[in-house]
Amino acid sequence: MARRALLVGINDYKGVSDLRGCVNDVLDMHFSIRSVFGFQTSEIRVLTDSRATKAGILHRLEWLVRGAKAGDFLLFHFSGHGSQIRDRDGDELTDHLDELICPYDMNWDGTYITDDDLNAVFQKVPEGALLEVFLDSCHSGTGLKEMGLEPPPELAAEHPILSRYLPPPADIFLRFSGEEDELVQKRFIDGAKSRGAKHHILWAGCMANQTSADAYIDGRYHGAFTYYFCTHLRRKPDTPRKDLLKKVRASLRHGGFSQVPQLETAATQRSRAMAQEK
Repeated sequence: MARRALLVGINDYKGVSDLRGCVNDVLDMHFSIRSVFGFQTSEIRVLTDSRATKAGILHRLEWLVRGAKAGDFLLFHFSGHGSQIRDRDGDELTDHLDELICPYDMNWDGTYITDDDLNAVFQKVPEGALLEVFLDSCHSGTGLKEMGLEPPPELAAEHPILSRYLPPPADIFLRFSGEEDELVQKRFIDGAKSRGAKHHILWAGCMANQTSADAYIDGRYHGAFTYYFCTHLRRKPDTPRKDLLKKVRASLRHGGFSQVPQLETAATQRSRAMAQEK
């Protein structure tokens, strides 16, 4: 079994607001997948800050899936800004918005990576290979106060909690508004289903209408989702995915975060055999 992982974390953005915990997320994930799944350093590619351009991320994603075979384990983790734009492909049936992740050189003239872009890459993963994707970014513009993500008053000034949501400018957000009924209706996962979608696993740091927190936890900044995920994964690696999700959600609630991580997969068990298979 071959293993490959791509870890991306962006604190220092070229033209938009910076974050603080994304590079630490990469460090946490790097340690976790080596200690839990036995990844070797040579099997992991890392992009941070100025190296995590749109071109750089897409190039490394192609490396991730290139030559993949049944039995391989592929992992992609992104920590950084996320946003939404008006969907034009007709595959977002509920809100008519495409989710996107924001690279270092993010701008609203096309320098972003949509869920459709990711799907186009991941459709190349063959039947029988396991692809696990982690997105610790936001998909909604709800304010921190409304989401219950404000820190205690005594910490607010020193260690503010940052949102990982990047709101689009009005002209981008309203582009094509009112044309939803003209869009061709199709399901987002139809293409992936033909290539073994049951082996594609998505962890999202929050629900589609929520923000993910960039928060000061245990002496430094982290993505709140990534921090608790790595903590529970290392504590008990054999925990089934659904149980791991429950533990992460409980820790977030206990920490005062209202974001609710999501797990989309048909495979619900994380067995030692999967983690150690060669």
